[in-house]
Amino acid sequence: MTLKDTFQETYTALSANKTRSGLTILGIVIGIASVIALVSVGQGATASISASIQSLGSNLIEVMPGAQRTTGTFGVSAGRGSARSLTDADAAAVASQVNNVLAVSGEVSGRYQVTAPGTNTNTTVDGVYSAYPQIRNVQIAEGSFITDQQNASLAKVAVLGPTVAGDLFGSSTDPVGQTIRIKNIDFTVIGITVAKGGSGFSSPDSNIYIPATSAERFLTGNQYLTTIDVQASDPSTMTQVQNDLTDLLLSRHNIADPTQADFSVLNQNDLLSTVSGVTQTLTLLLGAIAGISLLVGGIGIMNMMLTTVTERTREIGLRKAIGAKNSDINRQFLIEAVALTLVGGLVGIVLGGGISLGVSYFGILHTTISWQAVTLAFGVSAAIGIAFGYYPARRAASLNPIEALRYE
Repeated sequence: MTLKDTFQETYTALSANKTRSGLTILGIVIGIASVIALVSVGQGATASISASIQSLGSNLIEVMPGAQRTTGTFGVSAGRGSARSLTDADAAAVASQVNNVLAVSGEVSGRYQVTAPGTNTNTTVDGVYSAYPQIRNVQIAEGSFITDQQNASLAKVAVLGPTVAGDLFGSSTDPVGQTIRIKNIDFTVIGITVAKGGSGFSSPDSNIYIPATSAERFLTGNQYLTTIDVQASDPSTMTQVQNDLTDLLLSRHNIADPTQADFSVLNQNDLLSTVSGVTQTLTLLLGAIAGISLLVGGIGIMNMMLTTVTERTREIGLRKAIGAKNSDINRQFLIEAVALTLVGGLVGIVLGGGISLGVSYFGILHTTISWQAVTLAFGVSAAIGIAFGYYPARRAASLNPIEALRYE
């Protein structure tokens, strides 16, 4: 029996009962589509979270006042609070005494009611230094950013994020040159930042930046920092920079036991590793849940093939009587099972990809379709056909031709 004859026989057998074949294929379609769609959601979440963390800064290390915290807090602002242990002198010491540091900026952060003519909003006001844009990947869309001279002179100037600029001045007024009031003190707007995205309290687009010295003098009334932002020279030196600045600050604060440190250090690479590990585990879990439907689809194929063997018992006996070998019968039914899964796999890949693209297109969730996942799904569909089609094919091949011909 030639391969061409086998394929023709396969088509004839599967099309003889289109409804049953279609329902069997549907089980594989749903399983493959579920795997691709859910894995793409998981990978999209991983990429989105990683991009958000990367957008916070390049090779970023943050030092925050208060007890030691771990990256399990899942946020760079987790260590901020009312603790007071970091000063401008600490930031200057890190900049001058720690190797492989490109830039350092102290940060004085707090939420305040901000008013403009006819409107107001409550948002985060960050007192920063001129190195802040370099460390935090902040770009200026209009005007200019805070300079060292403005910090030295306690200048009352402000740079607005695009969201808060829209809230205070709308779309018809150019905010640059306008005046806002923070804690009843007038600040002149000198620049607008480029939108970075994000939502809620964590969105940098809602921040207002002023000179750190002005924030200390006019807003907080003290010289303590809420954060020291440090940019390492490259990712490979981040651990060394973290260790060195930790040792330096422990020495400056006269702390012998590192576990008693009055500050915590957050390494961007550690945070990325932790988040990536969690999201990858979530992706595997989603894929495993979807894989259950593939198992159900495989059982459906086995059930259909066993039913087919029973229905075609006389046909099998006749073919054996005229010379068909056991291997011919075995191959015939195995190819039929594989054909069902491959057709279901192809349709499932298209459907799963379409669902993923649709979810991303309508802004429900960000998804990333992985070719590895598509290839794996297609391979799994073929493996299911072989695994669940083998027993029915073996059973068909083992039928006694005389008993098969007598079957009613």
